[in-house]
Amino acid sequence: MKHILEELEKRREEARAGGGERRIASQHAKGKLTARERVDLLLDEGSFEEFDMFVEHRATDFGMAEQKIPGDGVITGWGRINGRVVFVFSKDFTVFGGSLSGAHASKILKVQRQAMKVGAPIIGLFDAGGARIQEGVESLAGYADIFLENTLASGVIPQISVIMGPCAGGDVYSPAITDFIFMVKDTSYMYVTGPDVVKTVTHEDVSHEDLGGYRVHAMKSGVADGAFENDLEALTQVRRLVDFLPLSNREKPPIRESYDEPERDEASLDTLIPANPNKPYDMKELISKVVDEADFFEISPDFAKNIVVGFARLDGQPVGIVANQPMALAGVLDIDASRKAARFVRFCDAFEFPLITFVDVPGFMPGTKQEQGGLIRHGAKLLFAFAEATVPKITLITRKAYGGAYDVMSSKHIRGDINYAWPTAEIAVMGSKGAVEIIFRNQTAEQLVEHEAQYKARFANPFVAASRGYIDDVIMPHGTRRRIVRALKNLKGKTLTNPWKKHDNIPL
Repeated sequence: MKHILEELEKRREEARAGGGERRIASQHAKGKLTARERVDLLLDEGSFEEFDMFVEHRATDFGMAEQKIPGDGVITGWGRINGRVVFVFSKDFTVFGGSLSGAHASKILKVQRQAMKVGAPIIGLFDAGGARIQEGVESLAGYADIFLENTLASGVIPQISVIMGPCAGGDVYSPAITDFIFMVKDTSYMYVTGPDVVKTVTHEDVSHEDLGGYRVHAMKSGVADGAFENDLEALTQVRRLVDFLPLSNREKPPIRESYDEPERDEASLDTLIPANPNKPYDMKELISKVVDEADFFEISPDFAKNIVVGFARLDGQPVGIVANQPMALAGVLDIDASRKAARFVRFCDAFEFPLITFVDVPGFMPGTKQEQGGLIRHGAKLLFAFAEATVPKITLITRKAYGGAYDVMSSKHIRGDINYAWPTAEIAVMGSKGAVEIIFRNQTAEQLVEHEAQYKARFANPFVAASRGYIDDVIMPHGTRRRIVRALKNLKGKTLTNPWKKHDNIPL
């Protein structure tokens, strides 16, 4: 028996060694952790249960029969994050560059299917060179199988992808289907075709970083939901995110004990709105002063900064927050902001996060670039997302809500449950100056000034909307946390269903 146990341990050591000491040293030299080190950091200590440690590829062409390494370039299994079950796969760049073979794909498929069966999140750690060319269509078939499982799992279990090295070709589409994508600065990049192919086809000379680094995807394209300084920070922040999420759509997001007084007043909010209506203020200050212990996990902080989205808790209840940001483009809704917020709202609705919406929006972004880019359809995505959402929806207008953007931002008309406004709120088709210049276009400058004052007196307040029931109450800024917490408790038993359909046809 002893020699059998020794043989088992020897095989385990071979599998744990991955591509060997030289390749592990190369990985560390690039500032990257190994696949196993990443899993150990991500999961609670000692909780990892590995699957398929001894799986090897089945290829024989191009000398592959003599090149077999146990595990075949991906580590799979399950463990716990703060005591809650998650499934994980971590691509090992030291083994065949983390490239995907048929056997490699079957390992990922196993944990994907097990996560769906159990009802637990799945986290993919990517550091790979794409399809294993020696296997041809076998590797392409493996990718397609994984894509299908990603699609079927969407809205059923949370899916998180962390790009921690190269991620090319088929490897980028699986993350693209998942709920969240995070990158590591300067060591990760993702693209459909690499710089060499780009140069051959388009004659562009571009670096890996300029083609698919974090500056591209976390700031410009919006493909990534955030970028972190190194592997350690990325994995720590993923653990933090998982704490907000339910294990699956079978349950609600986890309530945690809060040490922040739910009835707390915040006097500083009474002076948050500047006296000058054209002066910006930081909406994140409002968020941090209202949520439990100022703990806000922002999603996509560097993309479409004119809208802020993320997770927080109110009296221990996880919520999704959507807020216009006056500090960026005056909080206007444009193509990028609409896409970013719509995707977040749909995630929250799929996994039962109540939606808290803070509104200070001057309207939709005007201009030929926006119109030619399809602002109508992209703006409709956010409208559609808020309108179809059946979770509790609480909305607060802080300063202005103009035009169609008022309707879109979770207004009472698209099934907002409880809609508040501060006394500083203005709800109108447009600002006073623009309105009177249209209504009284043939009058003198002096007359326009007089009409503008009249228009402001009539519409530059929340009371017209309140008189029609579109605003449930005009509240004092300092009591915002207390009122929202109470509203959440009031809506705890909310039930609402949409008409039966196979699925909707959101304006993609």
